[in-house]
Amino acid sequence: MEGLPDAAVFATRLKNTLIQYHSIEDDKWRVAKKMKDVTIWRKPSEEFNGYLFKAQGVIDDIVNSVIDHIRPGPCRLDWDSLMTSMDILEHFEENCCVMRYTTAGQLWNVISPREFVDFSYTVGYEEGLLSCGVSLDWSEERPEFIRGYNHPCGWFCVPLKDNPHQSLLTGYIQTDLRGMIPQSAVNTAMASTLATFYGDLQKALQKA
Repeated sequence: MEGLPDAAVFATRLKNTLIQYHSIEDDKWRVAKKMKDVTIWRKPSEEFNGYLFKAQGVIDDIVNSVIDHIRPGPCRLDWDSLMTSMDILEHFEENCCVMRYTTAGQLWNVISPREFVDFSYTVGYEEGLLSCGVSLDWSEERPEFIRGYNHPCGWFCVPLKDNPHQSLLTGYIQTDLRGMIPQSAVNTAMASTLATFYGDLQKALQKA
C-alpha cells in the first residue's frame, strides 16, 4: 500500500489528532464567517503556513444520515457542489479507505480545479460519529490538476441533547491548495466553501 505503513495505527493517530483539535479552547479561535445556521472560525495551523478552520452548525437529521452523506461514497458526489469526481483507490475495512477526488475551480477560477488523495476513516465518538481524513503522498499524478494536500481534518457529529433528531456537526479543515494563490484568496474561499457545505448538506438531507 503506497505511502501508508499500517492502516490501523494511521487511523488511530488521525483520530487522536482530531480529538485534540476538538478540545482547543474557544478563545484561541477567531470568527471568519457567521451565518444564521453555521459559524466558521480560524486559527493559525500548526501543520503548515495557513489556517485551521473550524465550522459548527445544527443539522436537521440524525447522526448516521449526516455522516453517510459526508463520508466517501455515492451520496457525497450527489450534493457537494465543490466535488466533481471521487474514486475509492483502496478499501481496508468498511470504515477505512483511500480515495481520490477532484474539486471545481473557485473564486471565478482564481483557484483552479484541484485533486486530492486522502486516507479516510469513520469511527464512533461519544454518542455520535467522527469521519476524518488526511492526504497521502500518492505518486500517480494527473497533469490537468494541481495536487492539493489536506492536513488532518474531520467532522464530529453528535445528537443534540434536547433533540436527538437533530445533530451538532463540527468540522476541522486545513487544506493546502498549493500553486500560486494569495493566502487571502484561500482564506476567503475556505470560509465560503464551508458555509456552502452546510447549506448544501442540509438541502440534500431534506430531499433524502
